[in-house]
Amino acid sequence: MTEQNEPAGSQAHAAQQRQRASQLAQAIRTELHKAVVGQAAVIDDVLTALIAGGHVLLEGVPGLGKTLLVRALARCFSGEFARIQFTPDLMPSDVTGHAVYDLQTEQFNLRKGPVFTNLLLADEINRAPAKTQAALLEAMQERQVTLEGRALPIAQPFMVLATQNPIEQEGTYPLPEAELDRFMLKVRMDYPDAEQEMNMVRQVSRSTRADMLDVQPLRTVLQAKDVQALQRIASDLPMDDQVLDYAVRLARTTRSWPGLSLGAGPRASIALVRCARARALLRGGEFVVPDDIKGCALAVLRHRVRLAPELDIEGLSVDQVLGQLLDQVPAPRL
Repeated sequence: MTEQNEPAGSQAHAAQQRQRASQLAQAIRTELHKAVVGQAAVIDDVLTALIAGGHVLLEGVPGLGKTLLVRALARCFSGEFARIQFTPDLMPSDVTGHAVYDLQTEQFNLRKGPVFTNLLLADEINRAPAKTQAALLEAMQERQVTLEGRALPIAQPFMVLATQNPIEQEGTYPLPEAELDRFMLKVRMDYPDAEQEMNMVRQVSRSTRADMLDVQPLRTVLQAKDVQALQRIASDLPMDDQVLDYAVRLARTTRSWPGLSLGAGPRASIALVRCARARALLRGGEFVVPDDIKGCALAVLRHRVRLAPELDIEGLSVDQVLGQLLDQVPAPRL
């Protein structure tokens, strides 16, 4: 560990910063729970991606609160929020922006699209054709958009939360592997349990809005610059080489695992490490432990691997196969 060589004063300052950052992250979590009833694991995964500086693909049937969660998150960190409803006739310029000719000045003016924001909700992303989906690729990877030959930077922090409905496949365009790989996490949103649904119905039926909870009462916990500070502090969290090796072994094992016809690439190893650091910060840890890797492994890997056809026919899911892999790859004991 590098911390042993640092002066005691700087170690104490780093520990103080970590504690403050962890308190801020937990304060956002508390606020989100006020708006989104249940879904604790989903909230943790979305916050993990925010702190790790990644993007999230949210999958779930309509009416589970995917859009509500994104709006609540934008409310909590006073960031700019934009929403794009993806439809089959959506054009790439509707996402990135375009040049508009001004008759008075006889010049082209650039009109920036909704992608120039802090938090972008790409609703039902798989309803737009591949050309429009690809308009997000440069923004997600490079944090910039090229318009009329000019590279325009996107303000930081920048996070894409895309939603898709796993049931309706008619009129949808599956996301290509290259784009799926740009999402740090694929998070599955499931039905709440009976008690959570009771609480949700109780709260929503009291709300002034028709069928959804209001995010206005939520407190703004931190500014956009504070999110960048959280990301920086998380990236500096100490991680033992054995834990790093565990993350890489998990990703590499998917490439030769029976039942998987496509394994995860090196971007998965990087995502595992970044997410584990974010998770450690979120739980108030001083360093990363193997459970931090294991806790985010399913969300990191499930969209980066492909099930072998024979297992698909047998009715096995990707999560079940990855669960077996996680049980059998030995984790280090620190």
